[in-house]
Amino acid sequence: MSGDDLAVRTEDLSKRFGETVAVDGVSLEIPVGDVFGLIGPDGAGKTTFMRLISGVMRADSGQAMIAGEDVIADPEAVKQRMGYLSQAFSLYADLSIEENIDFCGDLYLMPRDEVQRMKEEMLELTDLLRFRKRLVGRLSGGMKQKVGLICALINRPQVLILDEPTTGVDPISRRDFWRIISQLPEQGVTVVLCSPYMDEAARCRHLAMISRGRILAEGTPEEMRQKVAGTVLEVTADDVRAASRALSDLSSVRRVTPFGDALHVQVEEGREAVSEVRRALGEAGVDEDEIHEMVPSLEDAFMDIVTRGDRVA
Repeated sequence: MSGDDLAVRTEDLSKRFGETVAVDGVSLEIPVGDVFGLIGPDGAGKTTFMRLISGVMRADSGQAMIAGEDVIADPEAVKQRMGYLSQAFSLYADLSIEENIDFCGDLYLMPRDEVQRMKEEMLELTDLLRFRKRLVGRLSGGMKQKVGLICALINRPQVLILDEPTTGVDPISRRDFWRIISQLPEQGVTVVLCSPYMDEAARCRHLAMISRGRILAEGTPEEMRQKVAGTVLEVTADDVRAASRALSDLSSVRRVTPFGDALHVQVEEGREAVSEVRRALGEAGVDEDEIHEMVPSLEDAFMDIVTRGDRVA
């Protein structure tokens, strides 16, 4: 893929904090117009990576390019081409929604008439028009994130970087947030985000799974599901905990994960999976309601890939 087709490119990007390697030689290529998700467990290096590619933090080694600009060599040029919404709320609580947006426009030295047009458009899109005079400190968490999103988009960036933007946000605001994000690629904005929610990861066009600072797998959500080794069974039983204990001892079982009132049981390929699971439950005195083979979910892929990656590490 040529440089003109890439919104973000990193090569051997690394960052240490003392003895801890937060980002370990990460190389990624994110095409223009993508919605790219970085997912991984807590402490995997997601936020550090986002800070490195946005120029908030300086890498120890490697290279990062945003919209053709070198993050390390010319961070100011990068800031003109990107928007960044961090985990921590960073707007002014004692200013209104409108005042915060105007202030961000001034920071980018944008013409006032252009800021006004963009502001009206985004307030309508986020359903915040009627709240424009309200102090930001009096907004709900979801509304604050919408204002943060407007401010991150006020300079019409080519790349929008979102660091867990919907954590702690109510379901309705999450839905509205994603409605906006899904429209951005059509407007020429490439979205790069990290999220702890698998339903949000499934909305991305491409994903990368990270653990201990290293990329373990890349691909579309469907390609990620196909990476799950073996067969996944869904097991419902009268005593899920007892069923989990019984199945975890089977040599053919790679992993047992609770999913609500059921279990997802990953077994080795080529085994008589259903009969072995049923026999193990019967020997443990657990009555099963249903056992059937299922298409692996993104959660199954996440658990399998990260677990395998941690074993290798």
